[in-house]
Amino acid sequence: MDSKKVRLGIAPIAWTNDDLPELGGENTFEQCVSEMALAGFTGSEVGNKYPKDPAVLKEYLDIRGISICNQWFSSFLASKPYAEVEALFREQLDFLGKMGARVIGPSEQTRSCQGQPLPIFSKKAVFSSEEWKQLTDGMNRLGHVAKEEGFRMAFHHHMGTGVQTVEETERFLNDTNPEYVWLLYDSGHFAFSGEDPVAALRKFIGRVGHVHLKDVRPQTYAEVKKKDLSFLDAVRLGVFTIPGDGSVDFPSIFSILEENDYQGWMVVEAEQDPAKANPFVYAKNARSYIRKHTGL
Repeated sequence: MDSKKVRLGIAPIAWTNDDLPELGGENTFEQCVSEMALAGFTGSEVGNKYPKDPAVLKEYLDIRGISICNQWFSSFLASKPYAEVEALFREQLDFLGKMGARVIGPSEQTRSCQGQPLPIFSKKAVFSSEEWKQLTDGMNRLGHVAKEEGFRMAFHHHMGTGVQTVEETERFLNDTNPEYVWLLYDSGHFAFSGEDPVAALRKFIGRVGHVHLKDVRPQTYAEVKKKDLSFLDAVRLGVFTIPGDGSVDFPSIFSILEENDYQGWMVVEAEQDPAKANPFVYAKNARSYIRKHTGL
């Protein structure tokens, strides 16, 4: 891969979990960003311990050679007035713009069970036709706003939400405007959903605007599926891990991205319990694996 076209980031969720703040609660923001830099990454997404003032955050990151590459945005387009969602979206774009970022990653959270103690497979959100229309119309409008502000809006398919499976993702992409709406491709979420993440990437590569690299531990996944556990329980058990440590075929994923001239960020996002999986050690291992298989 060409380092001028593809940059590498890592998410702070390996140090302190946003959905489960008790996981890594002892790890400081300063430790997190220092270890990211020491492990060889130049990009980061935004975590819950990051300073909210762009000037303060930028000072901490600049000295470590790290840029903000993207930030999660919880959208409720299928259940709240559009104007309410857009106002919050614009606020986040303003923050990201001051940080020099050019990607924003919304995920539709209407009736999402990802952060609740509910079975992730049997209780996932399923949208009605009306909700689908509200979602896709709203995303087209948000995407237009993002493009006008110089951003790429990359929608995050996610476990427990109404856009989780390959079928749902395909419907979403078919009903949104490719000029305004990109896909945040997440290898781990497609694998967790029971899909083939390589086939999914091949199908959607023309719309991929941001990439999350995470692997899935097959034995843990089998336990979660058998017991119909919640997403939070699955994370606690260690269902996710870094590339090369699970069952996902990353060499094929890297090949598809390179063959299709993907340009943008690849971000290691492997939420685990840092007490069980030392985030610095795992970050270094992920960086070595990516270097070995991509040359980056």
